[in-house]
Parts: sequence; C-alpha cells; structure tokens
Amino acid sequence: MTTAARRALLAALLAILPPGAARAAEDLRIAHVYSRTGPLEAYGRQTQVGLMLGFEYATGGTMSVAGRKIVVIEKDDQGRPELGKSLLAAAYADDHAELAVGPTSSGVALAMLPVAEEYKKILLVEPAVADAITGDKWNKYIFRTGRSSSQDAIANARVADADGVQVATIAQDYAFGRDGVKAFKDQLHKARLVHEEYLPPATTDFTAGILRAVDALKNLPGRKVIAVVWAGGTPPFGALAAMDLKKRYGIDVGSGGNILPAMVAYKQFPGMEGATYYYYGIPKNPVNDWLVATHQKRYGAPPDFFTAGGMSAAIAIVEALRKTGGDAGARPLIKAMEGMSFETPKGRMSFRAEDHQAMQSMYHFRIKVDPALAWGVPELVREIKPDEMQVPIQNHR
Repeated sequence: MTTAARRALLAALLAILPPGAARAAEDLRIAHVYSRTGPLEAYGRQTQVGLMLGFEYATGGTMSVAGRKIVVIEKDDQGRPELGKSLLAAAYADDHAELAVGPTSSGVALAMLPVAEEYKKILLVEPAVADAITGDKWNKYIFRTGRSSSQDAIANARVADADGVQVATIAQDYAFGRDGVKAFKDQLHKARLVHEEYLPPATTDFTAGILRAVDALKNLPGRKVIAVVWAGGTPPFGALAAMDLKKRYGIDVGSGGNILPAMVAYKQFPGMEGATYYYYGIPKNPVNDWLVATHQKRYGAPPDFFTAGGMSAAIAIVEALRKTGGDAGARPLIKAMEGMSFETPKGRMSFRAEDHQAMQSMYHFRIKVDPALAWGVPELVREIKPDEMQVPIQNHR
C-alpha cells in the first residue's frame, strides 16, 4: 500500500469514528514558548523542567490525557517580544499546536496575547507576571497560572505596610518592574512610598541609583526600607550589601522571593522580610512532596521558583482536558477552566472567571542564614491565602 493510500484509509477511518474517538487518535500538540536563551534563560529553563514534570505527575507517567499523547513543541523566544509573537503564530499555524504555554518575559507575553486571540486558541501564561496580561491587554483566550504583579505586590505590601515606614523602590525599567511598583504603591495604606528608581534591566553598576534612593530616605523619621523589584540579569543586592546601609543610614533592604542562585545574595541580609511565590521548603502537600523528591533524585538539587510554576501549568492543562474529554478547542477549554480549581506544588489554585488569573497563596518569609546552604533561607512567617488578597479585576470585561 502506498503512503497516499494509507493516508486516505486513515482519513476515511477517522471520518466514521465518533468525534471523541477521532480526537483520541491524534497527538495533543502543545507549544511551549519560553526563554531557553537570553536574559531570563534561568527562569525559562526551570519552567520547562517543571512543565514536563507536571505532565508526568498529572498523567501518572503515561504522558497522555483522554487517550491523547502529549507532544510538547519547544520554541526559544530569546526574551525578544517580536520573536515570541512570530513563534507563537508559527506554532498555531504551522506546527498545529492546539494550545500554548509561556512565555518567561512580560514584554514577550504582551506581544503574544493578540496572537492567541487571532488564532482563537488558548495561551496559558506562565510565568510572566505583568498585570496588563490579565488586565487591560487581556482577551478571553488568556489564562495564567503564574502570579500577577498585583499578587506579588499585595503580598509584599502585607509585609511592609505599617505606620511610620518609608519606602524607596529600585526596579527594572520595563513592564515587570513598573507594573510591580505601581501595584505595590497602590496597596500601601500606612507606609509611604517616597522614591521610585527605575534602571535598565541589564544594569551592573547600581551606585548612582542606590544613592538616589538613599538620599530620598536617609533624613526621614521611622523605619526606612529600599524595596527591590528585579528579575534576571545582575540584581542589586551585592551593591546594596557593600554600602552597609543599615549601619550607615538605618536603611533596611526588602524584596520578594527569587530563584536560589539569586538568593545567595540574601545571606547578606539576615532577618530581611518579604513575600514569595514559592520556596521548596514551605508548602506542605503531596504534590510538592513529589516534586521535591523527584527533582532532587533526578537533578541532585531541590526544585526552584519557576519549576513549581511550570508544574502548575501542566497540571492545569491535564485537569482541563480531562473535563473536556481531550477536546483542546478554545470554547470547551474556556468553559472547563473558568472557575476550575486544581492542586499544585503550592496547594490549591483556582482560575478566576472574570480574568482567568489563578488565585493562589503567597508566603511571608524572613531570611535565615544556614551555613549548610549557599542561599539565604526564606523561613515561613505565615501563608497569605488567596481570600486575603483582593486582587483588582482590571480587564474591563
């Protein structure tokens, strides 16, 4: 039998099968667009590892759901918005991806959102955080398992917001940094934000920016804090520690969580407080237990910040496809996912129907120095649960 004849026979057989059976005969093609290279490479690679572990966990090792084999198509956006946009279009149009996950960068995500709407296919955003993704740039084909800038900001505001506290921020001058500071400022009701310092994402010399923040704070009464909002590249913690701000000016440093290599610098700030999305030693649940044990066994290290996010995205996809019987069309997936709850390494998440943002816990931490570990350890002070964070709905649906 010739190749053409075999294809014709397969097409004829599929045509007489019920729709669900026809779908079951096809691979489920999922595009993962992420920063495999570029300034956020470390974040992207963690997400990819977590995504594949999540599919393994959620499918019991079969890598299939509703009779469909999961095939992940990887695309490297290099942290470049226009490239990410074109790669997503190619994934939908040329690779026949039925849905997509990613990207790493907020700037890339904002470029990709209209592509999902154009092709009428689901884009599950993980881990890009800019509020606009589920805010004024959102469309109904967008879901997000990653936390938003507002979730970060509200949690960190819960930690920092007290009478007499004066805050200056140092952040990257792009969507992640500016959205993060705006959301943080909007959530402060007692503390006062007195200075906002925005620096290029690739900054390596922080002296001038730090000095401007110090000048804004040093003569003010009360507790003084420089809050850092930084992702990838060279973070400013080394420069902040070298200036010995606590001893010289009575200025503390605060920040949210980060990947383990970045938290090596946190050892210089014992007692520093903030709020984090994930640290492998904090959540106590069966999903996280499996992730920590499996990752340690395979990679000789604990899972990191974005590994948990990738796993959460995969679990959400599998849970949704179980609900639709394997149908990855946008209409059935939207119906299945709006309001859907699912278990993740962080515990339970739920997609909010209004903007498809996953509502999730955050963790108030205090840094402890453990000589056995290279990084500052974020010890849990308390879990900040989703119902404590009134995350604004900003999409004007």
